[in-house]
Amino acid sequence: MSKKPIETKMRGETAYQRIKEEIIAGHLLPGSRVRETDLAERLNTSRTPVRDALRRLEADGLITHQPHVGAVITKLDQQSIIELYSMREVLEGTAARDAAIHASSVEIEDLREILEYERKHGDTPAAAAQINRTFHSALYQAAHNRFLVKTLESLSTAMLLLGPTTLGLDFRSATAREEHEGIVDAISARDSAAAEAAARKHIRNAQKARLSMNRAREVGGQFSQTK
Repeated sequence: MSKKPIETKMRGETAYQRIKEEIIAGHLLPGSRVRETDLAERLNTSRTPVRDALRRLEADGLITHQPHVGAVITKLDQQSIIELYSMREVLEGTAARDAAIHASSVEIEDLREILEYERKHGDTPAAAAQINRTFHSALYQAAHNRFLVKTLESLSTAMLLLGPTTLGLDFRSATAREEHEGIVDAISARDSAAAEAAARKHIRNAQKARLSMNRAREVGGQFSQTK
């Protein structure tokens, strides 16, 4: 069997992951146009794997084709953001509730270690966002529900479209850490109702921070246009 199709597939996977990382890092912002040639040059690869990656990203909902514009990073309107967080609140609450019931002592200790790492190393928005993703992923796994994990991972892909992390806001990083601690405390106490309530509150506060950030960005943009 020829190695060429395998190598092409591997390059396509690499391009796919790297473009997703660009979106996560905020280097490719929602609403920004993406061109095959620019991305190929940026990733130091040919256009074929980039084209394959863009097809996958479009299937994920991360890329949208607009008339007379071409491919752009999908931009969510406010209603979509509200719906996304509403669904996330339900699912994360369920994950925390199930984790309080099913998580092993080792998994709870792992969550504690992530919290400690967050306290020591989550001092920049990029680091805080990465640790936050690690924490939530560990929480999902601790729920021991494969279908819930799959749904949450799919939702996490859509969350990439929200733009820069809210953990860059002065008030959000510290409160998010406190909320994480509250979730883990409830899981450790095997209090499923408290764990669900803590997780739901965490997501509601994240939604408020997101809407506040978006509002500030819109006002700032309007102000800059009138100067």
